[in-house]
Amino acid sequence: MLWTLHNRATESLRPDAWFRDPEAERIFQSIEFNYRAHFGRPDSSHATRSQMFDEALRPWLAAHPGGMVVELGCGLETQFQRCDDGRVRWLCVDVPDAIAVRERYLAPSERCRHIVRSALDLSWMDEVEASKGVFVTAQGLFMYFPEDEVGRLVSAMAKRFEGGELMFDTIPRWFSRKTMDGFDVTRHYRAPPMPWGINRDEIEAALRAWSPHIASVQHEPYRRFRTFPARLGLWMAHIPPLAKFLPAIVRVRFARE
Repeated sequence: MLWTLHNRATESLRPDAWFRDPEAERIFQSIEFNYRAHFGRPDSSHATRSQMFDEALRPWLAAHPGGMVVELGCGLETQFQRCDDGRVRWLCVDVPDAIAVRERYLAPSERCRHIVRSALDLSWMDEVEASKGVFVTAQGLFMYFPEDEVGRLVSAMAKRFEGGELMFDTIPRWFSRKTMDGFDVTRHYRAPPMPWGINRDEIEAALRAWSPHIASVQHEPYRRFRTFPARLGLWMAHIPPLAKFLPAIVRVRFARE
């Protein structure tokens, strides 16, 4: 939670920032913690991810006034605060410890409710009122689950939320293996194991194998990085044999019966 907060807030605080997140800045500055020692130089990866999610969500909100957004694994993400149009209904879903931390800094409200539950506990779906449309987001979440659990979750959402949408991010197989072997971001911080990795050229086939209720699948690499060697990804994205080894942002539309 602090790693992603670090990358979002430090980008937002730059005088030349291309991503603004005032609430992330507020939370970041209120927590006494040596972010740089633990996480190293911020690379903007989590900021660009959040920006890409925002850019997808805002037009959807305009087309679905009063629709419902479900944010799985919300942590300290502040997308509701960035994108609130005054009508959206929002569910923040996360495990008890994460919600307890979140509520120190972000209070729930009538239109932004906190659901204390794992994303894998499908009972959160009973809290969704889907009559005006459903958009489910999962930033930095699915890679922490085994592949079979991701498949069951996606299949259940596709069946339950006809015509809805899902947006999530993936890591490639090589990076998943790196985290499983022990990936030290710095000498003070080891990234959590991420058992599910998938290459970009495998994403659509996997989703369609999990569920017959997939209408469309789009995916693209991250658009911006500030640090080297991460910036090499912007060059690799234009070379098909290499592009499949990059992290991706995935947007899925569920079919209507």
